[in-house]
Amino acid sequence: MNTPFGLANLWLEGDAVTRFVALALLFCSIVTWVVLLTRYWELRNLRKFTPQLEKFWQATSFEQGLQGFSDHANNPFYQIAKASTEASVHHQNQASNHRELLQTLNYSEWMARSIKNSIDGLAAKLQKGLTFLGSTGATSPFIGLFGTVWGIYHALIAISSSGSAQIDQVAGPIGEALIMTALGLAVAIPAVLGFNAINRSNKLVVTDFSRFGNDLLAYFVTGARVHSGE
Repeated sequence: MNTPFGLANLWLEGDAVTRFVALALLFCSIVTWVVLLTRYWELRNLRKFTPQLEKFWQATSFEQGLQGFSDHANNPFYQIAKASTEASVHHQNQASNHRELLQTLNYSEWMARSIKNSIDGLAAKLQKGLTFLGSTGATSPFIGLFGTVWGIYHALIAISSSGSAQIDQVAGPIGEALIMTALGLAVAIPAVLGFNAINRSNKLVVTDFSRFGNDLLAYFVTGARVHSGE
């Protein structure tokens, strides 16, 4: 049974602007939940790589440690270690061919920058979807409020045209308009909470990257194997 105060009636009785606002909020809600679920799954998978760090440092050689990492294509710690190895080889090759390189960046500076660039690239990938979540959380309440104001405006026009302001004539249109505010909040709240949770998780992950990168830098510069977290 179709209720005069339901969402179906809001869609059927609303004009083009009301329907556009409703579709915009629906789109934002769907994308928000897709981003939240996708990022949750990705962060969950990243956590399974952390225990492999100890095995890496316990390996008898750097190459054996690299092979000990699983899922090389998606393992950020493997990618950082691999990039550091390539940076070390590149510096040694260039140093033997172009002496000018040693006048601008010594080995320690070159490795520090290379590892930092690798970490920054991985950290940038962790930010995907956060811009949308932040924008959705900030704008959805106002989009819903716009739909509310637009609906009340048309309700007042209808009341003015009929010359009657009885409660049964006002309750329906205004109630439908207020639904838009509720929809805006329903979209914004998960986006804001998800943004904060993902941002916090990203910081923890980047901290792990930086700690591992510092250990790698110490290993390549001093030749001593440094255990992560010590």
